[in-house]
Amino acid sequence: MSRTALRICPLCEATCGLTLTIDEGRVTGARGDRDDVFSKGFICPKGAAFGALDSDPDRLRTPLVRDGGELREATWEEAFDAVAAGIRPVVERYGPHAVGLVLGNPNVHTMAGALYPPVLLAGLGTRSLFTASTVDQMPKHVSSGLLFGDANAIPVPDLDRTGHLLLIGANPLESNGSLCTAPDFPGRLKALRARGGTLTVIDPRRTRTARLADRHLAVRPGTDALLLAAVAHVLFDESLTDPGELAPHLTGLDELAAALADFTPEAVAPACDVDPGTIRTLARELAAAPTAAVYGRIGSCTVPHGTLASWLVDVLNILTGNLDRPGGALFPQAATDRTPRPAGPGHGFALGRWHSRVSRHPEAKGELPLSALAEEIDTPTDEGEPVRALIAVAANPVLSAPDGDRLDKALGSLDFMVSVDPYLNETSRHADVVLPPPPPAQSPHHDFAFNTLSVRNQVRYTRPALPLEPGRMAETEILARLILAATGMHGADPGAVDAMVVDQTLGKAVREPHSPVHGRDPKELAALLTGTGGPERRLDMMLRLGPYGDGFGADPDGLTLRKLLAHPHGIDLGPLRPRLPQPLKTRSGTVELLPDPIAADLPRLRAALREGPGGLVLVGRRHLRSNNSWMHNVPALTGGSNRCTLHLHPDDAERLGVRDGEPVRVKGAGGEVTAPAEITDGVRPGVVSLPHGWGHDRPGTRTRHAAADPGVNVNQLLDGSLLDPLSGNAVLNGVPVEVAPLAAVTETCAALT
Repeated sequence: MSRTALRICPLCEATCGLTLTIDEGRVTGARGDRDDVFSKGFICPKGAAFGALDSDPDRLRTPLVRDGGELREATWEEAFDAVAAGIRPVVERYGPHAVGLVLGNPNVHTMAGALYPPVLLAGLGTRSLFTASTVDQMPKHVSSGLLFGDANAIPVPDLDRTGHLLLIGANPLESNGSLCTAPDFPGRLKALRARGGTLTVIDPRRTRTARLADRHLAVRPGTDALLLAAVAHVLFDESLTDPGELAPHLTGLDELAAALADFTPEAVAPACDVDPGTIRTLARELAAAPTAAVYGRIGSCTVPHGTLASWLVDVLNILTGNLDRPGGALFPQAATDRTPRPAGPGHGFALGRWHSRVSRHPEAKGELPLSALAEEIDTPTDEGEPVRALIAVAANPVLSAPDGDRLDKALGSLDFMVSVDPYLNETSRHADVVLPPPPPAQSPHHDFAFNTLSVRNQVRYTRPALPLEPGRMAETEILARLILAATGMHGADPGAVDAMVVDQTLGKAVREPHSPVHGRDPKELAALLTGTGGPERRLDMMLRLGPYGDGFGADPDGLTLRKLLAHPHGIDLGPLRPRLPQPLKTRSGTVELLPDPIAADLPRLRAALREGPGGLVLVGRRHLRSNNSWMHNVPALTGGSNRCTLHLHPDDAERLGVRDGEPVRVKGAGGEVTAPAEITDGVRPGVVSLPHGWGHDRPGTRTRHAAADPGVNVNQLLDGSLLDPLSGNAVLNGVPVEVAPLAAVTETCAALT
């Protein structure tokens, strides 16, 4: 007999509410939850395929342990025994930094991934942390940290109230939005146009989003920061700046004007390939709009000046008075945020508190560049130990990091590796222990990270739609046991991890003068927590201490887990509201417009003014039915437009002798790949595009559908040497490549031999 259950979709950043159909213990259908307070019934193809992903026959169902060089099925007890026996000797002999921790993108899509990795990192005491952030959004964290003093204080565009939206390097009609949590992003953009607003898209490709825009500028890849600097220059030069109510909270305005003096539209136009008059028009329209927001995403992050571009996005919002006002860009307030502290100076944000061992890359936000992982494993130096053991949680860096071939070999040389992953994929195949989490229908869901980036304040929580199957272990328990095994407490009650976090959090809260529980007994507070287990108790604690919480009884109308459970479709907490100066944690207590690291990097941007166009450059591509490397094993999400092809402009195809559909060789600094050509005027001349996340052709994996149409790994074209120096973010866009028909390459090789 069929029944339905509610679930928040964990497959992209839109966090849409789903109504699942369940028959005989499995999900057989998914549709949008029309009563969801945030998504209101919207669903995309990924959400519609929830049941197929949930029941993928290639998902691992039991742990795997390496025995005699081969992975075999094992009990959970055997698996955690092996973890303890593999990790602890490395720590005791070589120190904590010899253990690396790699966190992949899916961590931010699960409760377990939000709650437990910070505890694991603290327990290990390692500085060898690598995450997907440094192949994605780290420049935005760094620019926010430098401007506002908090790397997680990221303003988002007020999509539902703005009258003018400028998107750079973003394609939300395919990605569903990123660093901007917004169900039905396409519908919100169409609503903007319908109410008379203006949409401008800056992108070297004519994406689906660009086709919706009033104006599309096909900028030369990698020149985003130059273009934005020129727009800011015009605002100063033509006296169009008007910070308005922001003015008392700003420092460095005059210094900023002087720093941008060289970036005139005429100076940047040759590099950007955008007419100076068009740049001036962009600035004037932005300044004249009653409300406006500038929003940049992965295309403007994964470039040589990614941090500067991210900084300039917020600079433009500030100069036009659109930061922290309705219709502009505002700071969301999530229900599980820490208790808001009074406005005032904070500790600020620092870069480079330590460095990577081999190339001396500075840390950013506690992380080292994922691009440096291979060399940190395979390169001996006189300073410190190499990474000898690795814990990978929901991560597949062999496909997501530059030069996967080198990393593939490096992983094979480790003393020990454990992977928390539902699949035996290109990375987890190297593990000595694989710990598979259950399917998403068997897990609870709350969006800790994405609610801090939401275009509307709201809170939702869904319990598991299905009970754990026999032999399964909850992901929260897997990570709790992993923490115990890796930190010398193997065999202890996994509930001790949650209890420790509760004790530490409440102990700190009662000592903070601005906390709603200041001066109270933490044991008394812990006894008031509700929930069916440690993770729910922690969620209840965070809700009650948060900005909308009941303060453990101080506000009878405040938020608790019990109240949230009584609203299965979520609770709407209202539109985004101005919050400055409270979010600021800079040492000055103001928005610091020209921080020293930014000023020190501007000469590098000035040097880019002299760089002329070269040969072909590569950019990435997103597909609506995909999310990095972890959905290509679902038949419903592959095929159609979701194909691993090389897009190139007809003019370039004619010049190179490339025919549509024929294989071409693409060569970069890190290697070469062969992919079918797809000739399209959707890319500007001089630009080619390959999607990310493909390359499922390595032996020893168990993803049959993905392996049947493996595609190629675009990151193999990179050697990992190109980084944004401030953030350590990999440069993935605007990378020089050579392209030739495979037949011509084959004929040349034959002639040479």
